[in-house]
Amino acid sequence: MSDIIHLLPDHIANQIAAGEVIQRPASVVKELMENAVDAGAGQIIVNVKEAGRSLVQVIDDGKGMSETDARMAFERHATSKITNAQDLYALRTMGFRGEALASIAAVSQVELRTRLKGAEVGARLSISGSMLDDIKMDACNEGSTFSVRNLFYNVPARRKFLKTNETEFRNIMTEFERVVLVNPQIEFKLFHNDVEVLHLPVSGLRQRIVNVFGKKYNAQLLSMEIATSVVKITGFIGQFNAVKRRGYLNFFFVNGRYMRHPYFHRAIMNAYESLIPAGDIPDYFIYMTLDPASIDINIHPTKTEIKFENEQPVWQILSSAVRETLGKSNAIPSIDFNTDDKIDIPVYNPASAHHINAPKVELNTRYNPFRDSSSPGQSWEQLYAGFEHDRMMPSEKPFAEDIPEEQAEEQESLFSDVANPCFQYKNRYIITPLKSGLVLIDQRRAHIRILYEQYMSNIKLRKSVSQQMLFPEIVEFTPAEAAMIPSVTDEIQWLGFDISPIGDNCYSINGMPAGVREGNPALLLKEIVRQVMESESVQKKEKTGLLALSLAKSAAIRPGKSLTLEEMEAIVAALFSMEANNLTPDGKVIMSVITDDELVKRFKA
Repeated sequence: MSDIIHLLPDHIANQIAAGEVIQRPASVVKELMENAVDAGAGQIIVNVKEAGRSLVQVIDDGKGMSETDARMAFERHATSKITNAQDLYALRTMGFRGEALASIAAVSQVELRTRLKGAEVGARLSISGSMLDDIKMDACNEGSTFSVRNLFYNVPARRKFLKTNETEFRNIMTEFERVVLVNPQIEFKLFHNDVEVLHLPVSGLRQRIVNVFGKKYNAQLLSMEIATSVVKITGFIGQFNAVKRRGYLNFFFVNGRYMRHPYFHRAIMNAYESLIPAGDIPDYFIYMTLDPASIDINIHPTKTEIKFENEQPVWQILSSAVRETLGKSNAIPSIDFNTDDKIDIPVYNPASAHHINAPKVELNTRYNPFRDSSSPGQSWEQLYAGFEHDRMMPSEKPFAEDIPEEQAEEQESLFSDVANPCFQYKNRYIITPLKSGLVLIDQRRAHIRILYEQYMSNIKLRKSVSQQMLFPEIVEFTPAEAAMIPSVTDEIQWLGFDISPIGDNCYSINGMPAGVREGNPALLLKEIVRQVMESESVQKKEKTGLLALSLAKSAAIRPGKSLTLEEMEAIVAALFSMEANNLTPDGKVIMSVITDDELVKRFKA
């Protein structure tokens, strides 16, 4: 039998390696930006088209490469960052494996133009699917320009499973933010389809955060700094009254590298535990500096998972630093005992009590506050004369004109044997009898279902019910949020929002959906956009449903709201007029039925 084990060709091995390193266009942006940072660039320009499908271009003014280095850079495990195994324990660069460029070249068409600082001429080379097509001298600028075209052109299965352009560009924005937030000393520019999305000049850390996420964060962030023999921690944490359930910004950086670490996240949450509601999460930007020999970043190709040698001490230092910062900022209320300009309040002294002529108080023991001497025979029943009669009168039901005739007849038959069919329990549930038993309805979930169907109908019919605002309100989106707006502008307007762009990722809110009592229109609109961003939906129909559901949740009645009889009957009638009335759009149970047989069993002797 002949031998069957053989070495794979380099281009196939590179495609296999690319499956872990290059997962989507955002991975290309990350790797090329990190290489530019390692090259000592003072300015980095990122230009993408079609969310990176057709082009990802990264231009830097770093030290550049010679013609030989440019050709060698695309070989597997070719790197200038390390020379021996000991260098792995002293890493201070973003890259070190030498896999990124080889993986990118294996699944795309790459053109590199580069020139060393001080050199008279540079080099230009083209590579397609790991195969060198051309290399020649080129009169280019100092630094490097990587142009990656037609990503996954030779791996159609990978290209087919890319998400929508909005989703892919959002992932690019995520990777872009992780690099720019830790390199404020570098100027960055981001273009999408030749439109400038972000321009970040050289600045301090705090100003870089504000430039990326908006001016409001300048007042919400608390500065934090602590230095020990184990770790130095700097950065910013959010004020306890600015926490939120979604859309929060959580960033850990270690020696200039972004990191995910649930254990350290728990340390921050413990410090906030007694100050914020359960489920809310604060913003934080934490920068750690420690000996590279005490961490291991060579765990995963994406290099976002890091192991710490002294994890427990770092946890305690981080938790203490957050608590101290919150305390210094008066986040924890304190009692002020300042006695300046105090009011002189006399204090009773038993020793001098015999000198005080206290007034004599006489009590009338026969006085009864509930007895009216002018009408001793008045009966309390007279005060409620007609009250029961009014309750028994049939009430006018809102939404009645919206219920089809046959459904209205069926609805009438449900309550035909009951005079007052609806009751509210603990200001949260509606209890109403059926012919076969009792039904308990969660009033908020029922209202969400009703509003959701109304909003979806408005979107389907391309109509909106909007109420104009007396004073338009300005809402500022992050670049990632602003990139999502054009894809859902029509749906937002059909929901009832009247918005218009005014530049710099800002929109003017001129109208609100009718019936929405949200006190902060800007916060409501950002919440709706954020929920769509957090989903991985690829179908426009699913995005439409998310928008309608988000608005319905914001506009629906809150648990604990007392409802009138008319309001309860309106909810019940509208709910039972719909085909899908047992579950909310996100799958939560709306009502539970207790049959007559179950009631009999409960009271059976």
